[in-house]
Amino acid sequence: MKYNFSHQIQLRIRYSETDQMGFCYYGNYPVFLELGRVEALRSLGISYREMEDEGVLLPVTSLQITYKRPLRYDEQFFLITQLVGVSSCSVTFEYVFMNLADQITTTASTVLVFTDAVNLKPMRIPSSIIHALKQYEIHQ
Repeated sequence: MKYNFSHQIQLRIRYSETDQMGFCYYGNYPVFLELGRVEALRSLGISYREMEDEGVLLPVTSLQITYKRPLRYDEQFFLITQLVGVSSCSVTFEYVFMNLADQITTTASTVLVFTDAVNLKPMRIPSSIIHALKQYEIHQ
Protein backbone atom coordinates (compact mmCIF):
# COMPACT_ATOMS: atom_id res chain seq x y z
CA MET A 1 0.00 0.00 0.00
CA LYS A 2 1.27 3.49 -0.82
CA TYR A 3 0.98 6.53 1.39
CA ASN A 4 1.26 10.29 1.03
CA PHE A 5 2.59 11.60 4.33
CA SER A 6 5.45 14.04 4.74
CA HIS A 7 6.98 15.70 7.79
CA GLN A 8 9.75 18.31 7.92
CA ILE A 9 12.17 19.41 10.62
CA GLN A 10 14.97 21.97 10.54
CA LEU A 11 18.36 21.04 11.97
CA ARG A 12 21.89 22.43 12.15
CA ILE A 13 25.20 20.58 11.85
CA ARG A 14 27.02 20.73 15.17
CA TYR A 15 30.80 20.74 15.51
CA SER A 16 30.80 17.25 17.03
CA GLU A 17 29.04 15.92 13.90
CA THR A 18 31.81 16.96 11.49
CA ASP A 19 34.90 15.21 10.20
CA GLN A 20 38.40 16.62 9.63
CA MET A 21 37.22 18.31 6.41
CA GLY A 22 34.48 20.20 8.25
CA PHE A 23 31.76 18.12 6.56
CA CYS A 24 29.02 16.26 8.37
CA TYR A 25 30.53 12.82 9.02
CA TYR A 26 28.71 10.21 6.92
CA GLY A 27 28.08 7.97 9.93
CA ASN A 28 25.85 10.63 11.51
CA TYR A 29 23.21 10.48 8.79
CA PRO A 30 21.42 7.39 10.18
CA VAL A 31 21.02 9.31 13.47
CA PHE A 32 19.34 12.16 11.57
CA LEU A 33 17.10 9.63 9.80
CA GLU A 34 15.99 8.25 13.14
CA LEU A 35 15.29 11.75 14.44
CA GLY A 36 13.20 12.56 11.37
CA ARG A 37 11.31 9.27 11.59
CA VAL A 38 10.60 9.54 15.32
CA GLU A 39 9.31 13.11 14.95
CA ALA A 40 7.24 12.19 11.88
CA LEU A 41 5.58 9.33 13.76
CA ARG A 42 5.13 11.52 16.84
CA SER A 43 3.25 14.06 14.68
CA LEU A 44 0.80 11.24 13.88
CA GLY A 45 0.35 10.40 17.56
CA ILE A 46 2.59 7.32 17.35
CA SER A 47 5.18 7.07 20.12
CA TYR A 48 8.17 4.73 20.01
CA ARG A 49 8.12 4.61 23.81
CA GLU A 50 4.47 3.52 23.89
CA MET A 51 5.09 0.91 21.17
CA GLU A 52 8.00 -0.53 23.13
CA ASP A 53 5.94 -0.49 26.36
CA GLU A 54 3.37 -2.60 24.45
CA GLY A 55 6.05 -5.09 23.36
CA VAL A 56 6.52 -3.82 19.81
CA LEU A 57 9.98 -3.09 18.40
CA LEU A 58 10.67 -1.38 15.08
CA PRO A 59 14.21 -2.20 13.89
CA VAL A 60 15.68 -0.92 10.64
CA THR A 61 16.20 -3.84 8.26
CA SER A 62 17.32 -1.86 5.21
CA LEU A 63 19.15 1.45 4.90
CA GLN A 64 20.20 3.22 1.70
CA ILE A 65 21.87 6.66 1.58
CA THR A 66 23.02 8.71 -1.41
CA TYR A 67 25.31 11.65 -0.64
CA LYS A 68 25.05 14.40 -3.26
CA ARG A 69 26.81 17.37 -1.60
CA PRO A 70 28.24 17.86 1.89
CA LEU A 71 26.62 19.61 4.79
CA ARG A 72 29.16 21.69 6.71
CA TYR A 73 29.63 22.76 10.30
CA ASP A 74 26.91 25.18 11.47
CA GLU A 75 24.93 24.74 8.25
CA GLN A 76 21.18 24.59 8.67
CA PHE A 77 19.12 22.14 6.66
CA PHE A 78 15.67 20.65 6.35
CA LEU A 79 15.06 16.95 6.75
CA ILE A 80 11.90 15.83 4.98
CA THR A 81 10.63 12.40 6.02
CA GLN A 82 8.06 10.70 3.82
CA LEU A 83 6.10 7.54 4.53
CA VAL A 84 5.96 5.86 1.14
CA GLY A 85 4.91 2.28 1.81
CA VAL A 86 3.30 -0.04 4.32
CA SER A 87 3.02 -3.82 4.13
CA SER A 88 1.50 -6.23 6.65
CA CYS A 89 4.55 -5.99 8.92
CA SER A 90 6.83 -3.22 7.61
CA VAL A 91 6.99 0.48 6.79
CA THR A 92 9.16 2.25 4.22
CA PHE A 93 10.35 5.83 4.61
CA GLU A 94 12.19 8.07 2.17
CA TYR A 95 14.18 11.11 3.27
CA VAL A 96 15.44 14.27 1.61
CA PHE A 97 18.07 16.55 3.17
CA MET A 98 17.80 20.05 1.72
CA ASN A 99 20.03 23.01 2.49
CA LEU A 100 18.65 26.54 2.86
CA ALA A 101 19.50 27.22 -0.81
CA ASP A 102 16.92 24.52 -1.70
CA GLN A 103 19.63 22.14 -2.90
CA ILE A 104 19.20 18.45 -2.19
CA THR A 105 22.28 17.32 -0.29
CA THR A 106 21.35 13.75 0.58
CA THR A 107 18.58 11.24 -0.08
CA ALA A 108 17.90 8.07 1.85
CA SER A 109 15.40 5.30 2.47
CA THR A 110 14.76 2.86 5.28
CA VAL A 111 12.60 -0.21 5.77
CA LEU A 112 11.55 -1.04 9.32
CA VAL A 113 9.86 -4.26 10.43
CA PHE A 114 7.41 -4.44 13.32
CA THR A 115 8.84 -7.06 15.66
CA ASP A 116 7.51 -8.84 18.74
CA ALA A 117 9.78 -7.85 21.66
CA VAL A 118 9.51 -11.29 23.29
CA ASN A 119 10.26 -13.67 20.42
CA LEU A 120 11.92 -11.14 18.07
CA LYS A 121 9.79 -12.33 15.14
CA PRO A 122 8.03 -10.07 12.64
CA MET A 123 4.46 -9.22 13.57
CA ARG A 124 1.49 -7.52 11.96
CA ILE A 125 1.37 -3.76 12.31
CA PRO A 126 -0.74 -2.91 15.38
CA SER A 127 -4.25 -1.73 14.51
CA SER A 128 -3.74 1.59 16.33
CA ILE A 129 -0.88 2.40 13.95
CA ILE A 130 -2.83 1.28 10.87
CA HIS A 131 -5.63 3.60 12.01
CA ALA A 132 -3.24 6.57 12.42
CA LEU A 133 -1.82 6.02 8.91
CA LYS A 134 -5.15 5.35 7.17
CA GLN A 135 -5.87 9.00 6.31
CA TYR A 136 -2.66 9.17 4.22
CA GLU A 137 -3.38 6.06 2.17
CA ILE A 138 -3.34 6.60 -1.61
CA HIS A 139 -6.23 4.83 -3.30
CA GLN A 140 -5.38 3.80 -6.83
